[in-house]
Amino acid sequence: MRKIKVAFFADILVEDFDGAVRTIYQLIKRIDPQKFEYLFIYGTGPDKILGFDSLRVPKMSVPLNASYSVALPMLVQKKLTNKLHAFGADVVHLSTPSFLGNFGLDYANRSGLPVISIYHTHFISYVDYYFKYAPMLIKGLKQRIARGHKSFYNRCDRVYVPSDSIKAELCDMGVYPAKMKIWKRGIDARLFSPYKRGRNLIRRLTGNTNPTIIFASRLVWEKNLETLFNIYDLIQQRGNAVNFLIVGDGTARQACEERMPKAAFTGKIDHQYLSKLYASADLFLFPSVSETYGNVVVEAMASGLPCVIADGGGSKDFIDQGVNGFKCSPYDAADYVEKIELVLNNKILSIQLSAEGLKISRQLSWEQLVYTYFDDVSNLVIKRHEGQELVTV
Repeated sequence: MRKIKVAFFADILVEDFDGAVRTIYQLIKRIDPQKFEYLFIYGTGPDKILGFDSLRVPKMSVPLNASYSVALPMLVQKKLTNKLHAFGADVVHLSTPSFLGNFGLDYANRSGLPVISIYHTHFISYVDYYFKYAPMLIKGLKQRIARGHKSFYNRCDRVYVPSDSIKAELCDMGVYPAKMKIWKRGIDARLFSPYKRGRNLIRRLTGNTNPTIIFASRLVWEKNLETLFNIYDLIQQRGNAVNFLIVGDGTARQACEERMPKAAFTGKIDHQYLSKLYASADLFLFPSVSETYGNVVVEAMASGLPCVIADGGGSKDFIDQGVNGFKCSPYDAADYVEKIELVLNNKILSIQLSAEGLKISRQLSWEQLVYTYFDDVSNLVIKRHEGQELVTV
């Protein structure tokens, strides 16, 4: 009985780099080497990935965000093609519709291989932020991205999408509904828990015992930081005795510190520390509308935090308005502040939101999601290799 061979393409495979890569590693760490053989092809990452065959290709930094890079398979096309031929994949996994993703898709289509992809990054939502000073380009760029997504994902056999909202947006771009399958994200309830609360943890960072609003994210402009600044300003103007705790790092870190001088900044931290900060704060604030899913919202809910977030992107699907949190008009600082004050001034409401958020988070299991993925990989291959003896999950 031979193993199922999967050629896996991703531009970045640095563990804990961001939410997308953390999701990928949830799969990687659960690969059964008795049933599956993987070839990882990537631009940025370690020399080897858990003992599987790996190939790094040349890369370059993204011009508008130097913390990200894209792989350039065209520079090693012959070497990469030979590697793929020698590997003899049964199925191809693609992470993004990048140069590398399109190389993998073209190879799979030419070779008659089934393709599975996970929709990780909502690129179209970035355009408004990175081209706000060139508004005449925005419409055309969004149309180009939509056409690219339509072409890319309609050539895949299975596309995992994290929420109904994102599925609807992709349908509007022309991606076939039959190609897509809702596949959310799991949560480690042992890591993110209300029981991680530390009485003096926040106090050591802020120097007081005032209620604390926590924002956790990469500090990049597509996270709607301008609205975050406006919320901060309005709360300061209203004289609310609350702390802002900003967790994360990124290219906009200096701008954040300059615009929110009274906020406490932690920089990039590990998940153990983050889980304690979540559980020790009083409210989670997240105005980003660029999320495909919003891992941080689920992490905050699992930590017992009431959430006030933007009514946009994939994150909004978590919130039942006024039941387990609040959704706000994405760019209206006054709307966020109204909901923040409502939660912080009403202990009973805060407890209710926390309890309902915990219910939602406890329904999300990585084990079930991973089982679905490997089962789908196996079934895609079985359909192609009718009559061959394959290991199945």
